Amino acid sequence: MKPYIFSFLAGILAGAVYYLIGVQSPAPPTVALVGLLGILAGEQILPVARRMLSGIKLNAAWREAKCSQHMFGSLPGAHVSNAANKDHRDTSTLS
Repeated sequence: MKPYIFSFLAGILAGAVYYLIGVQSPAPPTVALVGLLGILAGEQILPVARRMLSGIKLNAAWREAKCSQHMFGSLPGAHVSNAANKDHRDTSTLS
């Protein structure tokens, strides 16, 4: 239940920020996408900062926190060959 309450409170905060900067909700697509990118970046700030405060350099802290994977995900088609191989193996075992 806590995640729902915190999510609701974060939504209220986002709504208040939208009001302060003069953007109506639902925001125009570009504004909304930039906001979502900001949310993803904000989720990574604390893990990276914590690692950097412990003496790890930025590049290593970024890799350890898996920021690229979290923020950008896999590119479309990155796992197509693996899925094709799996499908091929599945159909070959049926014969």
